[in-house]
Amino acid sequence: MYDSVNTGNITIILNKPKYSGNIGSTARCLKNMGIEKLYVVKSRLPDREAMQQMATHFAADILGNIRYFDTLQEAVADFHYIVGTTARMGSKSARQPVVEPREMASQLVDISKRNEIALVFGSEDRGLTNDELKYCHVLVNIPTSDRLTSINLSHAVMICCYEIFMNKRESAERFTPRLATSSELEAMYDHLKTTFITIDFINLDNPDYWMMYIRRFFSRIKLYSKEVKIIRGICRNIERYAGQQKT
Repeated sequence: MYDSVNTGNITIILNKPKYSGNIGSTARCLKNMGIEKLYVVKSRLPDREAMQQMATHFAADILGNIRYFDTLQEAVADFHYIVGTTARMGSKSARQPVVEPREMASQLVDISKRNEIALVFGSEDRGLTNDELKYCHVLVNIPTSDRLTSINLSHAVMICCYEIFMNKRESAERFTPRLATSSELEAMYDHLKTTFITIDFINLDNPDYWMMYIRRFFSRIKLYSKEVKIIRGICRNIERYAGQQKT
């Protein structure tokens, strides 16, 4: 017996795509690979006709069910595990682990059993910014020839979805708990930053830079909702104690 990624718990998110046709092409890729959910973070409403032309009638249902959001933070709020895609392989000192699509797909076999997962793709010209990558637990880089490193948006989606579709692992009885959602994690990070500032633990000139290290640390742990509540409880007690010391 072999387990596969639970594609019912997989959502593809396109963050501010520039071309409506690429949304349609992505919808068709999803249909090919058995993934049904597509979110779009938009700066403006895409051209419906251009999307339909590239999706064809085969993926019309996916186009009809697209959910639109104004910000990436809103789009990922309810997800337990977020995979970001990146072409930049520079300094990783304050960034998440970077894997190839096949390794990513292998990791999702267990995680997808009880957790909602988002795969986030950036815009065609700039990808995902560092501020957008902070929401991700792991980053995926698609290897390419040095002669041409850029990949069309829908092609990148197809490569990742193909690896998810093909990945199978020998089944084993293991407990796979639900992770904390992105909105729970973001509230925790905001609380940690406030606490660290209160006790002078991080540099006030650029607190978000130092928080990137904290984010990278916790992204490796895969926190559960109860653990997030414990961490925030610790923060409240630290702040209470710090307040008492100042009076």
